[in-house]
Amino acid sequence: MTRPDVRVSTFAGPGANPVIQTVPWPAVPERAALLKIGACGVCGTDQHILKGHWPKPLPWPFTLGHEIGAVIVEKGAGFTEDFMGKPLAIGCKVMIPPLMPCGHCYYCVHYPETANKCLSPVYYGRYLGFDKAPHLWGGWAEYVYVDLDMLPGTKVYKLPDDMSLRLGALSEPLTSCIRAFNRAKKAGGFNWGDTVVIQGSGPIGILAIAAAREMGAQRVICVGAPERPRLELARRFGAEATVNIDEVRTAEERIGRVREIVGGFGADLVMDCSGHPSAGPEGIEMLRDGGTYVEMGQFTDAGKIETSWHRICAKDLNVLGSWAFTGNDLPLGVQMLYRTRDKYPYFDMQTLYPFTQEGLSQAVSDAMAMKTVKSTIVPFPELV
Repeated sequence: MTRPDVRVSTFAGPGANPVIQTVPWPAVPERAALLKIGACGVCGTDQHILKGHWPKPLPWPFTLGHEIGAVIVEKGAGFTEDFMGKPLAIGCKVMIPPLMPCGHCYYCVHYPETANKCLSPVYYGRYLGFDKAPHLWGGWAEYVYVDLDMLPGTKVYKLPDDMSLRLGALSEPLTSCIRAFNRAKKAGGFNWGDTVVIQGSGPIGILAIAAAREMGAQRVICVGAPERPRLELARRFGAEATVNIDEVRTAEERIGRVREIVGGFGADLVMDCSGHPSAGPEGIEMLRDGGTYVEMGQFTDAGKIETSWHRICAKDLNVLGSWAFTGNDLPLGVQMLYRTRDKYPYFDMQTLYPFTQEGLSQAVSDAMAMKTVKSTIVPFPELV
């Protein structure tokens, strides 16, 4: 049977426009599979990469996109189960994360709780160049290829049969939020009934509101912009109040507004999901003494900021970083999305764009202009 060619997008470098190319339908050996993409989000990391903020060399040209919800359309006989041991068959809905720890390096073996710092991870949508056959290594494409022999660190996760692929595409960013709160819990800095402030009202910030609520926060306040569509959606996700940085223009005013809303001496936990370097010095002043600051928004290097470390010492703070997640974290995101699928307006986060050169360009530019919360590429609308 003659198979059609596959369309895949590439970018030549920061600031470049997308180019859609065609490649042959790949052969699928024993322990490999071809996944038909239903939905793939535009992540803040994708935007920073296209702005030139990624701190390491990248294999330009390559295919961006790593928030993938897909369905298995072809697989080898040895491709039998997902990372958690669930059986896989043609027609199963799956997601694949971008960062997949190898399982064998120093961190994976000796510090499995920080296997996210694997020394040789598989990285879809980032470190696999287009030149590497069969050229389908990112989510802004019609199909993505996985091969357990070629890339042994690859991890595939089965989604519930009746879960929308649009919802599945949110499991990767939500898992990052869940891990960040779990980091704070393990450090004794996040407890049931706490007051939480989220800095940033993009997709990570919105999902962090839901994660905070589901993991025990009593009150959640969101600091960000613009009012529409982002802060309005933040309140629908459970933020009791929002602070609009377009209106409350200085750090001192924002700190005062948050403290006024929170009352007492400040929030128990502040989490940065903004990606802006200035968030840190501002956020620690929104905390009560002895509170916890979690930095999970600086996934790329957007620059430096001057600050006083004395404030961290004087306020007796916990300060934590959280980078992505480990292989065992991912099911937590899938499970939360599925369990709360009717509780939060997840689909209202997503603005859908066709898989065309114009659609990709518009999805990225709208995300950068904050006209959307989660720009989402949909190659096959019938799948979502």
